[in-house]
Amino acid sequence: MFAVIETGGKQYIVKEGDVLRIEKLPNEKGEVEFDKVLMVNDKVGAPYVEGAKVKAELMRTAKAKKVIVFKYKKRKGYRNRRGHRQLFSEIKITKIDA
Repeated sequence: MFAVIETGGKQYIVKEGDVLRIEKLPNEKGEVEFDKVLMVNDKVGAPYVEGAKVKAELMRTAKAKKVIVFKYKKRKGYRNRRGHRQLFSEIKITKIDA
């Protein structure tokens, strides 16, 4: 059984037991429920499937590896170095209710 959920402006295909990184959730560790389910197996919502929920366990919240953005203009003396670390939440899908 699989489902397509929407969270953080992105869509994810999930199955029970999957571990994935999503945009940071405001919750601390514990149970999380996603009710914006776009599809469950062959049932497609318009836009969401009524009564469908995906339950997950929030394992941790952390920062990803640093991404360096370096801008450079040749012969102009312009150099700009900037780093960014994106916050994410790691979840484990426990149950898909259709």
